[in-house]
Formats: sequence, structure tokens, C-alpha cells
Amino acid sequence: MERLEKVAAELGLPWGMRTRTYNSRRAQELGKWAESLSRGDEFHMAVFSAYFAHGRNIADIANLKELAVSIGLDGQKAEQTLAERTFKKAVDLDWEYSRNCGITAVPTFMAGGLRVVGAQPYPALEDLVRTAGGNMRI
Repeated sequence: MERLEKVAAELGLPWGMRTRTYNSRRAQELGKWAESLSRGDEFHMAVFSAYFAHGRNIADIANLKELAVSIGLDGQKAEQTLAERTFKKAVDLDWEYSRNCGITAVPTFMAGGLRVVGAQPYPALEDLVRTAGGNMRI
């Protein structure tokens, strides 16, 4: 954890001391909904900050609704999306794809059939892209 805290500080990412681990399934489903509204990045960052910086329960529907509202999404629709499990199948497919790729840890970065697992320094990700035959863009 010390290494992650250091990297987060270097990158200016929000980070705090979590004391609990929460099931992220509902957050993933609501994230798919936010993506369908072109707000996925904002929602994912809101969830990241809530969980990793503030230790909030991202399995709690009220917390997820509040996070959706905080980025300008409709809270009632967020709650309805979770209640109806509208994006359950989409998340199931993501999980199936991950299993088929042999992904067992997060984060896992993949390119050209290669992978880098765990929080890694940026140069490790650059090496992954280069080794996979990709071009670096600035």
C-alpha cells in the first residue's frame, strides 16, 4: 500500500486509508449506464475518489445515486437502473471476457496479447505498448 500511496501522491490522484473493501458490482453496472450517457469517465473518477480517497461504500445504492447526481446525472434514473439491473448483462460480459483473457487481478493492462498486472510505473506501460508493436503518441 505504501507504494500505491506514493504513486498516487506523485500523480496527484486522490488517496486515503481504506479500512474496508466493498463489492463494486453495483458501481460497475451504474458505470455502464453512465457510459451509455457519455459520462462514464466522470462517473468512474467519482467512484474512484469516493472509494480510494474517502473510503465510501460503493456497494450502497444511496452513495452511488449521490455520485451519479454529483456528475450531473439523474438520481432517480440511477436508482431505477440499479433496481432493474439494466446493465447486469453488460457487466457479466465484461467479467466473462476478463476470465477468458486470464485476468485475475486489477489493474491489468493488455496490448497485443501481452499484459502488465498491478499498479505499475508509467514506463512499464510504455514498454508494454512498444513491445506489442504500438506507437507512442504525445
